[in-house]
Amino acid sequence: WIREFSHNNQEIMKLVDQVQFNPDQAIKWGISLLGNGAGNMMNITMSAVGSIVSGLAAFFVAFSFACYVLFQKETLQVQIRKVFFAFLPKEKADAFLKVCSLTYQTFANFLTGQCLEAVILGCMFVVILSILRMPYALLIGVLIAFTALIPIFGAFIGCAVGSFLIFMVNPKQAILFIIVFLVLQQIEGNLIYPHVVGESVGLPSIWVLAAVTIGGNLMGIIGMLVFIPLLSVFYTIFREFVYLHLKKKHIKQVTKTEIEEDTAEEMVNSEIPEVK
Repeated sequence: WIREFSHNNQEIMKLVDQVQFNPDQAIKWGISLLGNGAGNMMNITMSAVGSIVSGLAAFFVAFSFACYVLFQKETLQVQIRKVFFAFLPKEKADAFLKVCSLTYQTFANFLTGQCLEAVILGCMFVVILSILRMPYALLIGVLIAFTALIPIFGAFIGCAVGSFLIFMVNPKQAILFIIVFLVLQQIEGNLIYPHVVGESVGLPSIWVLAAVTIGGNLMGIIGMLVFIPLLSVFYTIFREFVYLHLKKKHIKQVTKTEIEEDTAEEMVNSEIPEVK
């Protein structure tokens, strides 16, 4: 079409004739472009290789150090306790070791429960998607299991990626996958998560959301995982501190059950008519 259009168009033919083409200049320009591109590509490649090598070296050093710590944890525990009791008063040393024990229990329970819950959720997706004969059932199940390690928002990331993969094959099945995800998410959030993770962290839901938001803004995904048990430790310590001061002032601690009972009693009394 271009050939036929330009054949009878005299203005275009004149413009083509006026263009001066210098082969030597074009070759020089191509060589310089290739040279700059090759140099940039070499720099990028070397920096990427250096980052990978340094990351692997740091991983193996950290893994070796962690293994040494685990092999000698009893000896290290005794040594650390001796140092604290040698340089700190007995009450402060006991309080500090109590905080360390609380931190260990909170982190261990949270990570163990979170990993177990993610594995259960991933297996549920693999089984259900395989029964419904959806594509990429195993891949999506593993993906959701990994993203479920991120509290609150993680599973929805896996849902977005999984629905996109299924949409590329069959758009109707992508809609069905979203419905299945919402159903399984409700089952996981109301039945599985409370029993598997339970009250191991001991943190109200609003503070879990705050910990996820702050940790994600500061440290990304690692911050989301770390800040929940960390905030739980501070929450537990502060709660004990408040209860201790209330006890010193001889103020009764009002529990949630007592508040609900008092509220129910007030509602019943308000419904009973006054007898004259």
